[in-house]
Amino acid sequence: MAIQSEQQSVATGVYAGAFADPVFQSQSVFKALMDAMARPGTIQPLGAAANPPAPFGAGAGAIALTLCDDGTPVWLSAALAGSTVPAWLSFHTGAPLTGVRPEARFVFVEAGGLVPGFDQFALGSQEYPDRSATLVLEVAALQGGPAFTATGPGIRDAVTIAPLGLPDIFLTLWNENGAIFPRGIDLILVAGTDILCLPRTTKLRRREV
Repeated sequence: MAIQSEQQSVATGVYAGAFADPVFQSQSVFKALMDAMARPGTIQPLGAAANPPAPFGAGAGAIALTLCDDGTPVWLSAALAGSTVPAWLSFHTGAPLTGVRPEARFVFVEAGGLVPGFDQFALGSQEYPDRSATLVLEVAALQGGPAFTATGPGIRDAVTIAPLGLPDIFLTLWNENGAIFPRGIDLILVAGTDILCLPRTTKLRRREV
């Protein structure tokens, strides 16, 4: 009986947790993502949340429900891939999972998870720079961490960002990503149901105290 109850609980977790109003909520999330990409470094509320299986967060789940479909291969970090998240994503979005990093259109890493080198994923080409991956990285918070100065398109003069929970090597990874423009990944940082986007056009430098 205990095993049957556990199986039922897992099944419920896979089938539940999507948007209650898929059209309205996905539109809200998509608008927030577009606004955040157009205004890099600003913190934006998604306006909707999902309830995916752990360790997938509410905001990351909402982004997956909005952006992923049967034409967007997804790569998941080891912790996400080893949970019921793959089944949840498959059931609600139809997105195929891939273990081949350059094939992925979307990459998801949970808060505190190991972040692979950005160059391991699809970076696009000079002719088709849009054929690159978008990395959705969950962090502890979008404020309270080491400060960076961000400049570039969509930013008037400069803006300070200070996400908490980025890997120590993050600035090196980001600068290497910017060096191959127009190729490169785009980054969505998520904490709860708030986001901060860094398109590949954004330049970062460590802010001096």
